[in-house]
Amino acid sequence: MSFIFSNHALEQMRLRQISRSIVEKILEKPQQIIKENDTLIYQSIVLIARKNYLIRIFINHRKKPNVVITVYKTSKITKYNEGKI
Repeated sequence: MSFIFSNHALEQMRLRQISRSIVEKILEKPQQIIKENDTLIYQSIVLIARKNYLIRIFINHRKKPNVVITVYKTSKITKYNEGKI
């Protein structure tokens, strides 16, 4: 599956210090995919600076290629985890 990044997503990745390589790895093989309305959320737990974070990537899957809308990281893993990752 192919993805393009919105300007907003690229800016949020820069501001939140989330590397493109981490995002691309999650897009290739997410630990979890959640459907929320018309958006898919790809998410995985990653270790950054010796701390676990949940990286969440919001995707418009109705566009071809799929568009990465935004990206963020959170330490509140259990809040957003649906089932077990």
